[in-house]
Amino acid sequence: MKFLITLVIYLASYLTMAQQIYKRAVLLMGSDFEITVVAENKEHADRYIDVAIQEIQRIEQKISSWDQNSLTSSVNKHAGILPVEVDKELFDLITRSIAISRLTDGAFDISYASMDKIWKFDGTVNALPSSAEIKASIANVGFQNIKLNKEKRTVFLPKKGMKIGFGAIGKGYAADKAKELLIVNGVKAGIINASGDMSAWGVQPDKTHWKVAITNPLNKKNAFAILPLVDRAVVTSGNYEKYLILEGKRYAHIIDPRTGYPTENIAGVTVFAPKAELADALATSVFVMGVTTGMDRINQLDNIECIIIDNEGNIHTSKNIKIDQ
Repeated sequence: MKFLITLVIYLASYLTMAQQIYKRAVLLMGSDFEITVVAENKEHADRYIDVAIQEIQRIEQKISSWDQNSLTSSVNKHAGILPVEVDKELFDLITRSIAISRLTDGAFDISYASMDKIWKFDGTVNALPSSAEIKASIANVGFQNIKLNKEKRTVFLPKKGMKIGFGAIGKGYAADKAKELLIVNGVKAGIINASGDMSAWGVQPDKTHWKVAITNPLNKKNAFAILPLVDRAVVTSGNYEKYLILEGKRYAHIIDPRTGYPTENIAGVTVFAPKAELADALATSVFVMGVTTGMDRINQLDNIECIIIDNEGNIHTSKNIKIDQ
């Protein structure tokens, strides 16, 4: 009996040691992705990572508004003309996106793609556009105008010039789908990092949880918190790389789809949620809603947490996050 117990312990230890972390960085959806899996060897890991890449590429081909052959482009091409039949996956994604728009009072809106690009964040802008230009830039924006027919599974954009795009939710959705597929394929643990949209599951080979470091955008060298990521997603949005300063104000590259003006006062937002899709959309929404309204909305949602860094470097946390500052 003693020999059997020793053998079982040895085998358990061996199996734990046999699991290793493998990573691969790849350019997908126009962004930097890093796919991490826990596997027995590199051959298995490469096969799993290839599966994840193929899934992300499949999603990109469906939701890309740049690919003229995608279903999303077909919907946009027929704006003001006729409804377009789409598959269930895209129809459901659009349905969920509209639900998030209602939840955030339009701070999140996939019809943002209709906006005229009058703001530039490349250092060439030295004056605010006129109020008339800004108002005109959002003339075709409005999630309320997207017409869905559930029975026929069609999407109709009733105004010519109207467009939908998934820039504020697509990477998170892709991360979720890649994660789901890897789990189906037997991968016990890993992380899909879609350029900051992270979806994690399982534990590391040493049985510890994955962790994410939260940094202040105004002092990125030092993390002020390291938090566990237990079968959850985390998404961070920031204005520390793309912004402009006009008349003494700092404007983020995230535009409020309701007003046409860039967001102010927030430097970074981190959202924790069960799915990266939701975290992705909410991170953008909080940026648009602002510190007070955004945090109040997050605190009304179950199983969602948020950290906001304002432009002065102050840290604001939702009710269930405790950080020593």
